[in-house]
Parts: sequence; C-alpha cells; structure tokens
Amino acid sequence: MTRVLGIDPGSRVTGFGVIESDGVRSRYLGSGCIRTTSGDFPKRLGEIFSGLREVLGEWQPLEVAVEQVFVSRNASSALKLGQARGAAISAVVTLDLPVFEYTPAAVKQGLVGNGRAEKEQVQHMVRVILGMQGRMALDESDALAVALCHAHSNATRRHIEGAQ
Repeated sequence: MTRVLGIDPGSRVTGFGVIESDGVRSRYLGSGCIRTTSGDFPKRLGEIFSGLREVLGEWQPLEVAVEQVFVSRNASSALKLGQARGAAISAVVTLDLPVFEYTPAAVKQGLVGNGRAEKEQVQHMVRVILGMQGRMALDESDALAVALCHAHSNATRRHIEGAQ
C-alpha cells in the first residue's frame, strides 16, 4: 500500500486528502482544508506553504498528486490559482517527494467516467470508493479524488511498464 496525498489548490481554500492504496483497494486516512486568513495575497501563499508542510509532516505520504489549473474566463483568478499551486508544489518538493499532476477532467473521468461531472458527483464517488459517511467539504472530496485518480493511474502505469 502506498500513502498518497491529494491536493486541490486554491488561493483561499486548499483541500487535502490522504489515502493508502494498492491501486485497486484504497483506504481513507484523513482530509481537511487549509483556509487562508490573511487578505494579503503573498501571506496567503505563505499560509498554503506552511499548512501543507504541516500536513506532509503529519501524514508522511510517499507520493503527492496535485490538480492542475483550470482556466476559465477570469485570467486574474487563474493566475492566483497557479500561484497557489506553486506554493503547494514548493512545499512538497522541498521534501524531495514526487509530484504528479492531473487535469480536473482526467480526475472526473477516472472517478465518475465523465470528464465534465459535477463536483457533487465526484464527491459521491469518493464516498462510495472510500466507504465514507458524514459531511465533507467539496475541497476535501476534490483532493481525495485527485489522490484516488493518481493511485489508480499509477497502478495501471506500473502494470504496463512491468508487461514490457
């Protein structure tokens, strides 16, 4: 079983989820949100970095999967999201952990079977796959979805490499 940290970066709320998986069976370990408190954007980036360093120290994953930036109509929001991703990835690489990146569509396709699935559909599948009940923020379920996508994709990748 490999311990995977999934990250759903955001400039105000960054979701994280930790699972253990062998690529077929996955087990929920923990999840949560890093909510930035400062109005000052550079300080918020520092809070994301520090918060993820704490998460990494607590859970000690072997691999980290991060959702890639989704660019919509607002270029300013996309740039801020990209900077939040940079803070998150920086926290990971300072510990020499491998980082794997997945598009939102790939995560949705992998879990729901539809790359345009709604967040609630993704959350439902996360609950089903991990046998979870109770309330969970969408940022948490998105992060767990990224971790599950990576666990399944990585198992397939390893299987293909082993067959060659």
